[in-house]
Amino acid sequence: MNKVLFNLLSLWFVFLPLLADSQSIPASANATDTRRYAIEVAGVKVGTMTATRQLQAHETVTYTLVSDVKVNFLVYKLKVYYKVVNVFRQGQLQVSVVESRTNRGNFLSRTEWKKDHYDIVAEQYKHSYRATQTTPITFAVTNLYFTEPADHVTAFAEYFGDQFTLVPGKKPGTYQAHRDGRDDEYQYERGRLVKIIKKNPLKNFIIEPLP
Repeated sequence: MNKVLFNLLSLWFVFLPLLADSQSIPASANATDTRRYAIEVAGVKVGTMTATRQLQAHETVTYTLVSDVKVNFLVYKLKVYYKVVNVFRQGQLQVSVVESRTNRGNFLSRTEWKKDHYDIVAEQYKHSYRATQTTPITFAVTNLYFTEPADHVTAFAEYFGDQFTLVPGKKPGTYQAHRDGRDDEYQYERGRLVKIIKKNPLKNFIIEPLP
């Protein structure tokens, strides 16, 4: 039972999630947009998520995504804290840091632009990846909380250090995010994110805006 519950939650937080389209960013200096969500499994609320986008000077935008999940079933307890900080300048990712703290250990991923390439080091639960990338990153998972993907066909997955493939769904405003045989579904209404379904064979995670 303990292993099944942990696998459910680990499957969720690794799919968190991705900066930003300049057209969708508030025009005023130092403007901040904060959005809060509930996380549910099988109809039970297990945590919350907060996504923040802050416009700063020198065409810099900082995205922060924080998730806090706590499960307490009889003698079984699980805590998962997950934080992503992405800094974009002039529409290009400069640095991404992913911190996760769980009762299975603490983990860290970091992606940083070094003049002409990214150094990527992802060390997470059951995932280790190192690479360099010369192609600029302009859209990431964190963007999905503020911007409908539209014509974007990929999104940088900060946790893994590689890419999700984005495919429009059958219904307008829906998108499938694919990576390594796993799928998430993002649903938008009038350009605003209204639901995320984190799919897995056992139980789906549902993320929806708080009132």
